[in-house]
Amino acid sequence: MSEHFLKVGEVAEILGISKSYAYKIVQRLNEELKAKGFITISGRVNKQYFLEKTCYGAAEIKERM
Repeated sequence: MSEHFLKVGEVAEILGISKSYAYKIVQRLNEELKAKGFITISGRVNKQYFLEKTCYGAAEIKERM
């Protein structure tokens, strides 16, 4: 697993959702990052930004990764 990015499958596993829905979330987060002027990678999301934007056990997720 990348130290700085999460793949769609990892987002799905963390949130307990389908990969198709996780892809929509990754797209949304990447659009927010693009609007702020950041370069994004399709199918991956910055891990730090993901943790900031979700409330699904962020501290626990940080420990696992």
